[in-house]
Amino acid sequence: MSGYVITYFPLRGRAEPIRLLLADQGASWTEEEIPIADWFAGKCDIKKEAVFGQLPRFKDGDFVLYQSNCILRYLGCKYCLAGGDNKEKALIDMVNDGVEDLRLKFARAIFYEPENKEKYETDLPNHLSAFERILSQNADGTKYTVGEKISYADYNLLDLLHCHLDPFPACLSSFPLLTAFIDRISSRPKLSEYLKSEARNQRPIIPKK
Repeated sequence: MSGYVITYFPLRGRAEPIRLLLADQGASWTEEEIPIADWFAGKCDIKKEAVFGQLPRFKDGDFVLYQSNCILRYLGCKYCLAGGDNKEKALIDMVNDGVEDLRLKFARAIFYEPENKEKYETDLPNHLSAFERILSQNADGTKYTVGEKISYADYNLLDLLHCHLDPFPACLSSFPLLTAFIDRISSRPKLSEYLKSEARNQRPIIPKK
């Protein structure tokens, strides 16, 4: 056992890209689920321990990290998924920042400002076109967002696209490279096994009311 522990709510949320990376790399981990109601009611001691008052928390043995993108970068470095040179590292970081920007816009429209969901859907092609273009500039869109090897940013993008397909099932109809990217990454044997697992599929993208 690796000693990895993910502490998060019973959702995919910001912990899911971390799970995708670990699953694809053949790593095992333990889940510690925190009830959302308990968290917001202040009934969780971990909330006082969280560096910025947020989850997920990630443990690698005695080493503890918070902030989902920091955790991704840490694992990216640990599994050599963070670029082969300084330029690749910077490009991967750039893509990951772009994913984070769109994730925040998605969360705002879906969770906090649902009255703007329709406008967000209208604007979505403008946001997705940037990732389609990024893919087109690397091996004509037949591989990853950066370089010859999968990176932590690819797992983050994969999860973000899955999140969008739930409320907006036709959102990728005009983006063949992104559609192929999902199929290609999702077909990786260990990742495919995780994506089909009960543990994955019992976790909702959006909290149940």
